[in-house]
Amino acid sequence: MAETGILLLQCPDRKGVVAAVTTFLYERGGNIVHADEHQDQQVKQYFLRLEWDLTDLSCSLARFTDDFASLAREFGMAWNVTRSSARPNVAIFVSKSGHCLADLLFRHQTGELPCRIPLVIGNHEDLRRLSEFYGIPFHFVPTDAEGKATAEATQRELLTEHAVELVVLARYMQVLSDQFVAAYPNRMINVHHSFLPAFIGARPYHRSYERGVKLIGATSHYVTKVLDEGPIIEQDIVRISHRDTLADMIRKGGDAERAVLTRAVLWHVQNRILVYGNKTIVFS
Repeated sequence: MAETGILLLQCPDRKGVVAAVTTFLYERGGNIVHADEHQDQQVKQYFLRLEWDLTDLSCSLARFTDDFASLAREFGMAWNVTRSSARPNVAIFVSKSGHCLADLLFRHQTGELPCRIPLVIGNHEDLRRLSEFYGIPFHFVPTDAEGKATAEATQRELLTEHAVELVVLARYMQVLSDQFVAAYPNRMINVHHSFLPAFIGARPYHRSYERGVKLIGATSHYVTKVLDEGPIIEQDIVRISHRDTLADMIRKGGDAERAVLTRAVLWHVQNRILVYGNKTIVFS
């Protein structure tokens, strides 16, 4: 497939935005191959994802980006431009549960997940063999209460060393500090094993079982300083009956967890997500 450029933008909704952007592309030889847009009438905001063939672009993508900055200022845009061939560095944090990690690593190996995974970081040794089976270095960083600050410092060093652009918490059962989270705004994705906002926090399956729910779910979201309340990217549900044991619920919920986490990571690395307020726009 031909390499494409991808433009994501958000700006106040006003006349002429689309005309200005498409004319800018046309004048530089860009041929649009995909476009998706959304208007939020309540907050008067406009959102756009454009993808165009780079084959006949009359300038470098770097020059294109520099020139676009003046147009962006005119319309008050928040925006970024990337290549479809870009492969961001992704780090995966894990504890003991391996189902989400296994799905991410398998899809990465088969090429379904277009990124680089230079390392997996675990606060237990349980998933070392799984990580190394896929050829991904595993770093054991224990996180006991007394040494949590030291552990986070080590983790930050590893992320910097490997130029990590996205952190994925694949059932990582530790709450990260506000300082750690602030270093990766809208660049840290978590999976929570409930259909948020229901059953926030620890042991949601146990509380769901005690409550006798008929639906359980999983939620992938960006991590913020407020636990389990970041912008939601994807959710899914599974129907439960009175015959299901707690173990059944955990097993069935695990299928939803890995699906929603993998989809969220895929959409992020494909530059399909815009965040505004505490919501997301996920373009098709």
